[in-house]
Amino acid sequence: MKSPSLQVGNRIFHWGTRTYVMGILNVTPDSFSGDGLLSSDLSEKRGKAEGIRGAVEQAGQFLADGADILDIGGESTRPGSQPVHVEEELARVIPVIAAITKEFPAALISIDTYKAKVAEQALQAGAQLLNDVWALRADPALAAVAATFHVPVILMHNRSNPASVEVREQLGNAYIGAEYENLIEDVKRELLVSVELAKKAGIDEAHIILDPGIGFGKKREHNIELINRLDEIRSLGFPILLGTSRKSFIGFTLDLPADQRVEGTAATIAVGITRGADIIRVHDVREMARVAKMTDAIVR
Repeated sequence: MKSPSLQVGNRIFHWGTRTYVMGILNVTPDSFSGDGLLSSDLSEKRGKAEGIRGAVEQAGQFLADGADILDIGGESTRPGSQPVHVEEELARVIPVIAAITKEFPAALISIDTYKAKVAEQALQAGAQLLNDVWALRADPALAAVAATFHVPVILMHNRSNPASVEVREQLGNAYIGAEYENLIEDVKRELLVSVELAKKAGIDEAHIILDPGIGFGKKREHNIELINRLDEIRSLGFPILLGTSRKSFIGFTLDLPADQRVEGTAATIAVGITRGADIIRVHDVREMARVAKMTDAIVR
């Protein structure tokens, strides 16, 4: 590994010694998993107030359950979701970041966005990591923001095409998989393009974390293969984040809706850790922290 550890604020991540847990806080009304903290049924003012309160409560529970990082996002990335304007995304996430930072000053917060303006204000409000599902390719200004604030950046592989969405009743939507000449080599090559974008912008190599992008422009078989061969992505030398939680490939495999995919998620996480995952991004923090701890006890 290019760097055996990463310091973020007062926290040090020692890669390879244990699996770190990232809890998902969706400040949206349309999360695919049904866990969005905004309600479209409430008036705007009341809805946002309740959303902030709910996010703070959820953050506290996640921290108590073992989350190392809180990942806050204001735009759903579920297949078929509509893009959110910058101002709306800011209105969703900045008050939540500020409130959680005030209530839990030691909490480590990641901002899940691909927009430079949102990232900049989120980092000013208290976020300390940047999680970009487009790996610095959607907004050319984002890399400079990460470099300026000297924060770690998670670069996710993504071949999603918003026009190519498969809808299955009860199981939710999924992106129709892109074609790959060689899945693992294609993913590695495209991730390294984003690594070069990061380095050219001045982002420290030790601040780069890679995410294979489970579910983003990949067929069910691609997702399963990526998890099973995650060690080959890990061989690039960067820490790996694995985000499989409740995703549609689990639902398609088990024929289950999003709220019944805990066991399927657990299986993907256990295998992912054995293949080298360093961070797991999950909805069910308590259960998956236990899975990670048990798997770590076996393989680490």
